Amino acid sequence: MDPHVHDGEAMAESALRPGSLSEFAGQARVSDQLGLVLDAARHRGSVPDHVLLSGPPGLGKTTLAMIIAAELSSPIRISSGPAIQHAGDLAAILSGLTEGEVFFLDEIHRMSRPAEEMLYLAMEDFRVDVVVGKGPGATAIPLEIPRFTMVGATTRAGLLPGPLRDRFGFTAQLDFYDTAALRSIVRRSSGLLGITLEPGTDEVIASRSRGTPRIANRLLRRVRDYAQVRADGRLSVAVAKAALELYEVDELGLDRLDRAVLSALCERFGGGPVGVSTLAMAVGEERETVEEVAEPFLVRQGFLMRTPRGRVATARGWAHLGLTMPNSAAPDLFGAAD
Repeated sequence: MDPHVHDGEAMAESALRPGSLSEFAGQARVSDQLGLVLDAARHRGSVPDHVLLSGPPGLGKTTLAMIIAAELSSPIRISSGPAIQHAGDLAAILSGLTEGEVFFLDEIHRMSRPAEEMLYLAMEDFRVDVVVGKGPGATAIPLEIPRFTMVGATTRAGLLPGPLRDRFGFTAQLDFYDTAALRSIVRRSSGLLGITLEPGTDEVIASRSRGTPRIANRLLRRVRDYAQVRADGRLSVAVAKAALELYEVDELGLDRLDRAVLSALCERFGGGPVGVSTLAMAVGEERETVEEVAEPFLVRQGFLMRTPRGRVATARGWAHLGLTMPNSAAPDLFGAAD
């Protein structure tokens, strides 16, 4: 991909991020709870408790971290778990923080164990122990660091060790958005992009966005592109449907990969059960792609089940493909697979 195209997409996505809790739609419970935490800290004149944000990709964890910094009028330092593979990497970041700064660590569950253990001490006592030397002569020198607010984000909260989870004073679980909230986001984003939507267009885009604002904004930009090139800039319901059909996004939000997985399961393997590795080979994708990208949405929509013997298509999955479920394809209901 042209790097300029990628940069343009990233800039467009960044420009659509809400800048305050009042603009952050669709997570009212989390917004209220987080607002209370921040307001109380401001009233006390202290640094807020550390915050853990968990939930699937695209729901606003990075946006919330930036909002926390904005609400506190504090700078923000951004890093990610995979980038911190040594305790020294973390020590360098922590020692460079200023008083009250927000430190946002994305994918915190992927941080190395030595760095994780250093973070325990930093979050609790606001100090790090820098080890000088090696072997029996090594000496740990305590280094005081300014009080800061740690904001961790994870898509897999279950992989976080208990001692790390316990050091966060506030934990927020972000949920998928309903269509009404996504319609509001689409309308807001269209205004920021200078796009005029005809009535009903926002619902077409929102209903196919898989409950995820990032996808809603991406589909909005693709519908805009289609309208500019093939519909004289007119964003009507018919134009939106034609654009999303071109980009292979159906009325429930299933894309090419989702349908390929469901079709292979039903048409090639009789509805299952079939192992995920076999299913991935059938659609020409890596196992991790099928397991982490397509499956969660198919399961959430009730099209697919995970069983001890493999993946199984449900009656709803067969019906969505316009196929009749054979009697021999009854799901294995002896529990869920790992």
